[in-house]
Amino acid sequence: QVQLVESGGGLVQAGGSLRLSCAASGLTFSNYAMGWFRQAPGKERELVGAITWSGGDIFYVDSVKGRFTISRDNAKNTVYLQMNALKPEDTAVYYCAARHAVSTKGSEYPYWGQGTQVTVSS
Repeated sequence: QVQLVESGGGLVQAGGSLRLSCAASGLTFSNYAMGWFRQAPGKERELVGAITWSGGDIFYVDSVKGRFTISRDNAKNTVYLQMNALKPEDTAVYYCAARHAVSTKGSEYPYWGQGTQVTVSS
């Protein structure tokens, strides 16, 4: 079955960096677009960004543009989220998700990871 496993979360001070990884199995990874989403306590899940199967197109929510970078390595079946200049408001559980075609809507992604916690202290 499809498995997406996130890693790399943790506690970091404001201004710091983290790199999240999402390792996929049970699917032909290079056929899937990947999305990163996050959910803060008491808030709805929101898109962070998404990358097409080839990596040729990448989308970001405005609040992370210029600070976060999504990339993928199809040979390793892994997608990454490099997060720089982190802010306390970036604190959330971060999820990766897979879908055949890229979408900015979480409801359209059939496959999800379990999430990894990112906490940014001020």
